[in-house]
Amino acid sequence: MKRRYLLIPILVGGILYSCATNPFTGKSTLALVPDSQILPSAFQQYSTFLKENKVITGTADANRVTSVGTKIKNAAEKYLNANGYQGYLKDYQWEYKLVDSKEINAWCMPGGKIVFYTGILPITKDDTGMAVVMGHEVAHALLNHGQQRMSSDVLTQLGAAGVGVATGGKSEATQQIAMQAYGVTAQYGVALPFSRSHETEADKVGLILMAIAGYNPEASIAFWERMAANSGGGAPPEFMSTHPSNATRIANLKAMIPQAKAEAAKYGVTFK
Repeated sequence: MKRRYLLIPILVGGILYSCATNPFTGKSTLALVPDSQILPSAFQQYSTFLKENKVITGTADANRVTSVGTKIKNAAEKYLNANGYQGYLKDYQWEYKLVDSKEINAWCMPGGKIVFYTGILPITKDDTGMAVVMGHEVAHALLNHGQQRMSSDVLTQLGAAGVGVATGGKSEATQQIAMQAYGVTAQYGVALPFSRSHETEADKVGLILMAIAGYNPEASIAFWERMAANSGGGAPPEFMSTHPSNATRIANLKAMIPQAKAEAAKYGVTFK
């Protein structure tokens, strides 16, 4: 029995050692899976995805994705350099691709690999609407949310193993009940709130990036109102979702806009 408990300080020590401070939030975050493993895998997955899907090139929309993406990338570099994080993006290999799909989505993988689906373009409408989405998705990568989710998955697996050890001498029915209870708690008490907090962080940093890039962050409200109208009210309850409700998100954005404008003003960018 004692040998089980000896593992606890070892695991705690390993977790504390595997933390990193993010320059955008100042928070210490889990980094159990290093970038040296994450980025090569992300680059390979991105390359495979592009080969398996129809990439649109040379059109006005494809050029807009590249143009807006480059401005958001430059804004991130300005912010990092001004705050003493020169070289923070040295391992990034930025790419911006438009992919033919009806799906209303866009994403940025760790390392700056970006995809916009054509299905989201009617909702973004213009460059500023595109900047709302681009800033948000790039923020996920810059905030190391992928790394944090992977680290969280490692801890969840360790927790499940701990429940198994703790109930090892119990009946099979007791073990099943314990594992089910742990699964529900991990999903609704940890994983989903963790994911929603990431969305809110990405909204905040995304507004700052788009503002520094010269796009008015107030446009984020109209964009998310269009997203809400497009959903037709079919979203799940917020506590069961990986994302905040549209109403919550819009309220949060309204509160965040003044800070985004204040940050942009530091770089000589102002809005009427």
